[in-house]
Amino acid sequence: MAELGPVAWPPVPLRTDRLVLREPEARDRAAYVDLFSSPEVRTYLGGPRPRAELESSVPEVPGRRSGVFVVDHHGSMIGIVTLDRRDAGRPGHVSPGAGEAELSYMLLPEAWGHRYAVEACSAALSWFADAFPGEPVVLCTQVANDRSVRVAEKLGFSEMERFEEFGAEQWFGVWSSVPRSG
Repeated sequence: MAELGPVAWPPVPLRTDRLVLREPEARDRAAYVDLFSSPEVRTYLGGPRPRAELESSVPEVPGRRSGVFVVDHHGSMIGIVTLDRRDAGRPGHVSPGAGEAELSYMLLPEAWGHRYAVEACSAALSWFADAFPGEPVVLCTQVANDRSVRVAEKLGFSEMERFEEFGAEQWFGVWSSVPRSG
């Protein structure tokens, strides 16, 4: 994943009514391992990674890099939201030079169904719009992941195209902080 670009990182923690988006800390390691080893979470993301592999390879402070927000609910990590630059070699772009910001997220199964994904991603998108005014953000998910497609639509992503990648049909959408006319 390519870095976002010239932006101070980490930003001040982002606060919503119920969540805090913050940089990763050592206390998040166990939840990070749970997230990446979960068959439910990783159903549409290539499957779970082996827990033993994660236990031995995940650093003391996992995910510490520009663009990674821990989603914190009442002092505990319930997921992550990331903003990275989309690889130019992958399908799905809205800019001629590619490299658009791409939003992704994963929440632990016990956090599903509470609208945390919409709340956390909205906060990250708002931060991004302030840090990179007018720049579009893309989101790609498997068409079969209807929950993720619904989240994307609730966030204001508009479907641009569908294509085959990773052996599955993908839904590709774009979000823009620039007000749409009409």
